[in-house]
Amino acid sequence: MRIWVDGGLRDSADATVSVLDHGLTVGDGVFETLKAVDGRPFALTRHLNRLARSARGLGLPEPDRDEVARACEAVLAANPMPFARLRITYTGGLSPLGSDRGDAGPTLVVALGEAAVRADSTAVVTVPWTRNETGALTGLKTTSYGENVVALARAHEHGASEALFANTRGRLCEGTGSNVFVVVRGRLLTPPLSSGCLAGITRALVVEWAGAQEADLPLEVLAEADEIFLTSSLRDVQAVHRVDDRELPGAPGPVTAKAMRIFAERAGADLNP
Repeated sequence: MRIWVDGGLRDSADATVSVLDHGLTVGDGVFETLKAVDGRPFALTRHLNRLARSARGLGLPEPDRDEVARACEAVLAANPMPFARLRITYTGGLSPLGSDRGDAGPTLVVALGEAAVRADSTAVVTVPWTRNETGALTGLKTTSYGENVVALARAHEHGASEALFANTRGRLCEGTGSNVFVVVRGRLLTPPLSSGCLAGITRALVVEWAGAQEADLPLEVLAEADEIFLTSSLRDVQAVHRVDDRELPGAPGPVTAKAMRIFAERAGADLNP
């Protein structure tokens, strides 16, 4: 495996960063995960735009987009895979122990790992913890992922692949690494960004391509929705056949199946929408 670290490709055994990197010590970093098919990344421009937004929100220097794009191209070329997860990580760099950021400059790492094509449907659980829709990191894709690790472990304990959060107001928000859509009386709905959810790349494309609408939804909508599906860079559009103890027979339902079909067709026709 060849990994890009701070300016060049390195063998995985030599692809290291300092133990004093602020991304390690305090989670001071941002990242993006892209789907790559046969060495070609999907929606790279949108991901680079969001990486820059997250960096600005965290107060990090603007990433050099040309360098990040070159790094992605180099890593994909060096590690041929039919279906993979391309991960861009951009941190505060070498810093003192503590929250103060150092002046050594940011760290850039780009790595690739094999990924499995998702099943057509999956199970999810709700968790008792909440997203803070007014927090300093709300809407930023940061490396501070501890809450997601805990929630995803809870999901796995209950035979599910994802955990869904409400926000502090009890409104439906998002998953640990996905956005959520529901079908209620024929309407395709998803929580608004004001709920505290991440502005997912796949989410935005499904809203645009499948005609979904944003709606402020109670968490309890999961108990009555006719269909539910998740979106993310590696899931694309994935139906939900169980929420907690509630089964949704026949998943994917007709609205979900249509969204899956539209996304597959549009994404296949344009790798950088």
